Amino acid sequence: MKFKFIKNTVLLFVVVLLSCGNRPSEQIQEKIVVGANQLNLYLPLLKEKNVGVVANQTSVIFKNNSSEAHTHLVDSLLSLGVSIKKVFAPEHGYRGKADAGEYVKDGVDIKTGLPIVSLYGSNRKPDPEALKDLDVVVFDVQDVGVRFYTFTSTLHHVMETCASLNIPVLVLDRPNPNSHYIDGPILELEHKSFVGMHPVPVTHGMTIGEYAKMINGEGWLKAGVQCPLSIIPVANYHHKKNYNLPIKPSPNLPNGKAINLYPSLCFFEGTNVSSGRGTETQFQVFGSPFLNPEKFTYHFTPKPNKGAKNPKHKAIKCYGRDLRSSEVLDSINLKWLIDAYKHSRKKEDFFNPFFTKLAGQTKLQVQIKNGLDEAEIRKSWQKGLEKFKKIRANYLLYP
Repeated sequence: MKFKFIKNTVLLFVVVLLSCGNRPSEQIQEKIVVGANQLNLYLPLLKEKNVGVVANQTSVIFKNNSSEAHTHLVDSLLSLGVSIKKVFAPEHGYRGKADAGEYVKDGVDIKTGLPIVSLYGSNRKPDPEALKDLDVVVFDVQDVGVRFYTFTSTLHHVMETCASLNIPVLVLDRPNPNSHYIDGPILELEHKSFVGMHPVPVTHGMTIGEYAKMINGEGWLKAGVQCPLSIIPVANYHHKKNYNLPIKPSPNLPNGKAINLYPSLCFFEGTNVSSGRGTETQFQVFGSPFLNPEKFTYHFTPKPNKGAKNPKHKAIKCYGRDLRSSEVLDSINLKWLIDAYKHSRKKEDFFNPFFTKLAGQTKLQVQIKNGLDEAEIRKSWQKGLEKFKKIRANYLLYP
């Protein structure tokens, strides 16, 4: 029996509970059920197939729909008789222990004996040779809905290679914890890189399944090829529904506060200011040895840890701000970035080339250097954001 896919559509119905209020905390709703937990919907599609799985530590099936108890997707599928031939590992690795930017090596999973093929080493696009013996590739990785979070780039490359071999991709969808707003500059294609491949804003307000549909629908794959694509949607989900990730999506996003602040603070990765790597408060603080300690009274000293073996400003006291008690953001905050630049004692070295990759354009850096305030900068984004929202509407699976 051949694998049947419906191009750019959902395999089965999504049960959606509509919003009954403006804030997620005010809503009484059914519990979210992630795609991976809906085994009855996708196990028949994997029967008697040779399967590849793109997975990391977030690729789990929750027991009794509890966020506390879970089993890894690969372990679960093997126990159910699914013929998994290999696992593909994105940034941070199959078990999620590698630093940001650290090469992930090919290897063998000790627990299962399965070969692990790195998608974050010398090759970030799977080689056709690694896929040729597969009938289907399952993609199940928790995203955070931010353009420079690299899992959407991995998704693009997987879809592109699969399209060239006519191998179906099955996405097990998961909620986007930053789905409640769409904001930031649109990436300009001349500045695309692995931390931003597509003309989308910094926060795009889409799940990974919806994003996969957009990759196909907008013709972003090489030569406009289409990947055979199906999605197991999240049940009882909508874009304004609050979702706290039960498992860290990467080593330096340890909690919901870090995930919420990440779209704003990651810009510091392209400057001489630390975003808290080398502490236990990653993406919840920022600081630099070059900021005035009289104005920036909070301080920390980065040290090597599990998420950063060689953090920026290692063993040097950094002065900045502690944002752990800040309000939940529903837009990108540029005031912290602007304020740090204004009060830096090393303005000439404040920005580095990575900033342009993160911003997806050169204009933001120029605007900050020229002294524009947050409102003026945000105004320059609006036309692009309105255009993107209209395109985005074509690919939504959830209200």
